[in-house]
Amino acid sequence: MDKVSHHDRIPAEQKPNGLARLSLSRVLIDTYHENVAYMHRDNPVYRAEGFKALSKVAVRIDGRSILATLNVVEDNSIVTCAKLGLSKSAFTQLGAIEGDTVTVSQAEPPESIGALHRKLAGERLGLDEFTAIVQDIAEHRYSKIEMTAFVVATHRNELDREEVYFLTQAMVTAGSRLDWHENLVVDKHCIGGIPGNRTSMLVVPIVAAHGMLCPKTSSRAITSPAGTADTMEVLANVELPVERLNSIVREHRACLAWGGTAHLSPADDVLISVERPLSLDSPGQMVASILSKKVAAGSTHLVLDIPIGPSAKVRSMQEAQRLRRLFEYVAHRMKLSLDVVITDGRQPIGWGIGPVLEARDVMRVLENDPRAPMDLRQKALRLAGRLIEADPDVRGGDGFAIARDILDSGRALSKMNDIIQAQGSKGFDHNHPQLGALSFEVRAPASGVVSGFDNFQLARIARFAGAPMVKNAGVDLQFKLGDKVDEGEVLYRVYASFSADLEFARQASLRSSGVSLGRAEDVPHVFVEF
Repeated sequence: MDKVSHHDRIPAEQKPNGLARLSLSRVLIDTYHENVAYMHRDNPVYRAEGFKALSKVAVRIDGRSILATLNVVEDNSIVTCAKLGLSKSAFTQLGAIEGDTVTVSQAEPPESIGALHRKLAGERLGLDEFTAIVQDIAEHRYSKIEMTAFVVATHRNELDREEVYFLTQAMVTAGSRLDWHENLVVDKHCIGGIPGNRTSMLVVPIVAAHGMLCPKTSSRAITSPAGTADTMEVLANVELPVERLNSIVREHRACLAWGGTAHLSPADDVLISVERPLSLDSPGQMVASILSKKVAAGSTHLVLDIPIGPSAKVRSMQEAQRLRRLFEYVAHRMKLSLDVVITDGRQPIGWGIGPVLEARDVMRVLENDPRAPMDLRQKALRLAGRLIEADPDVRGGDGFAIARDILDSGRALSKMNDIIQAQGSKGFDHNHPQLGALSFEVRAPASGVVSGFDNFQLARIARFAGAPMVKNAGVDLQFKLGDKVDEGEVLYRVYASFSADLEFARQASLRSSGVSLGRAEDVPHVFVEF
């Protein structure tokens, strides 16, 4: 630990209004959607103002301001006594440059904190109260602890359907809203929980090649080894300024981008930073998160995929229908046309689990490669067909055949390549994907039929291996439900880039491989709507 020299004990200047002035320093720490300020314990401002660690401070410069959580340090290499440090995201958000003079003061408590306390007590909140809470979250007025309290309160005290609508509306209000000035703007979304389910990356180029407007903005993974944005990032840039996103969509009728940089439902991106480590994804929060993003992105028509299976997020048809009704109620209130499809969630879709492996599968389907996973192809075609049937010039029932023709003819591949080039190609070669240098195999302990997959466990193994943060980590499956397997055959391979990640994944696979072997009659049946 560095000692503080007498030279570093520079008294802070004072503004006429009494606010302390400090020179600004950029601290290269990624705090993931949380604004953090760093102040040395021996800084005279820290002592004079009575700041406490983890308290909220207001940092201002030239009429701009941000709120940040204060971290107190004792190491000059992080920040000296004469300076105030800001984390990477906070520094960018303030729009300052290194060495600027800023003022720092105690932050006022969020006005909505009373509403939060009422929700913690199990009370029902109205639109104005949700709007106040969400606005404070979007403006980083809540600490991580307060956000966690809100997430847990809305998870434990399940929101009624009108509260879910209020939360959705509040999330839309807190951010930007795109208007494409077209009567039909389509999108497709899945509630998640099924590894490898990258149908959006196929549906978007298919419907765009048909001529439909499909500005696809996606979140990063919350509890899964990859989200659409994580996988698309293997192929192209996904963090696009809203002006660039608008230009790409106008020219190519589609995009596949991360929604965060477009400032669409920004409170949701902040809440996800809390939901991810807690692995929480309650129905009310799920509906508000998904529909707020779609409405903010300017969508008029959405096809929603709800997979059902023994280890999916939704386990029974009764639960699926209850969730469908909640989505339909909120979508109707938001004036969004919604087509809910209940699909097969018994097993992962495609062969790969993890960004690079899933990108490989997507490109193989687009290129009509014989190695392409047929389940991914068929599901994407059916979902694309449902969207195409929103076109008033298409007869009901004709969508699948139109989607198949677009894929088989190569028009979908051409459209995807246009989107990749427009967003900034990463030069990904799906024929020679660069997977993690470390790997191990999980083999069948006996002969039999693949009778079940534990989606949660396989996703967990892929996450232990490093996905989605490590793009080339993940699980590569070799079999599907109902396939015959001989003793000793490889069920799947796990790839990682770091030995610690590989060992975590190995230990997880030893506790449970996530693959069950049995008889053909043991394969679970599921009712779907395709």
